[in-house]
Amino acid sequence: RNLGTMSKIGLLTTGSAAADFVARKLGDEPTLRGARIHPIAVLAALTTYRSGRGAKSDATWTPVGKVIDALDAAFYQTFRAIEPTGKRTMLALDVSGSMSGGQVAGVPGLTPRVASAAMALITAATEANHGFVGFSTQLIELAISPRQRLDDVITTVSGLPFAGTDCALPMTWALAQRRDIDVFVVYTDSETW
Repeated sequence: RNLGTMSKIGLLTTGSAAADFVARKLGDEPTLRGARIHPIAVLAALTTYRSGRGAKSDATWTPVGKVIDALDAAFYQTFRAIEPTGKRTMLALDVSGSMSGGQVAGVPGLTPRVASAAMALITAATEANHGFVGFSTQLIELAISPRQRLDDVITTVSGLPFAGTDCALPMTWALAQRRDIDVFVVYTDSETW
């Protein structure tokens, strides 16, 4: 919460001892695990800090590359704190055009598309038996690996030629394909027909 302020007042600058200290703290996996910080909270901090301006204020700052890199690494490290369910999971991402607009939790740059890709990536990294599909008025299987970076997953689900949103497609498709699925996780901005 205070990274922007620390940069604004000149404490965090490129090459400063404070930036080195913050980067070390953000990279301390036992601390991250013990604090049970959710990956989306880290992603929101990364998105806000990288933007150089406050989400809930008019504060501005110059982001420090080392802090951005540490937040990015912390995002992926926090995946390890999530406990798997062991269920066969279908991760269904709404890929319609509306997913690229708006903000999640009031965080500029954290669109429904980014948040859904992040949540699906977190789940895929946690659950061994999972599959990805993208849907709108059609459904397509997606070749996404839990080892991919978030930017790659966002690119994969962006620009697909789809229109409206039919949230029932993942379930009807799985039934038609005779897929054994224990859990359907549908990520959508709820702008459906």
